[in-house]
Amino acid sequence: HVQLVESGGGSVQTGGSLRLSCSASGNIYHHHYLGWVRQPPGKEREVVAAIFRAGGITYYADSVKGRFTISQDIAKNMVYLQMDSLKPEDTAMYYCALRTGGGSSSPLMSSLYDYWGQGTQVTVS
Repeated sequence: HVQLVESGGGSVQTGGSLRLSCSASGNIYHHHYLGWVRQPPGKEREVVAAIFRAGGITYYADSVKGRFTISQDIAKNMVYLQMDSLKPEDTAMYYCALRTGGGSSSPLMSSLYDYWGQGTQVTVS
């Protein structure tokens, strides 16, 4: 069993920054990925960032590369998403998600994530 709880969303002006936090508890193991997935209004879900639990290797969608940074603190059971240089197109509901399988498939495939948080809204204007 896994529980994921996001926080830190809000409204920010173009060019501003936000830091999202995810409390990740339960059966999370060394071969799992934790990701941040967003869904803009009227659009499909997109994995914007992911991190491999064991070694901390990170992955980013082209849309956020160079602006967003994912990190984790395993001792505190936390995953973070630092978002800088925000744009209006970053407006979305952001979810923390856990991938437990999928083999060598890309961590940026949203269909492979098994557990999801409730989401936190980010609005950029």
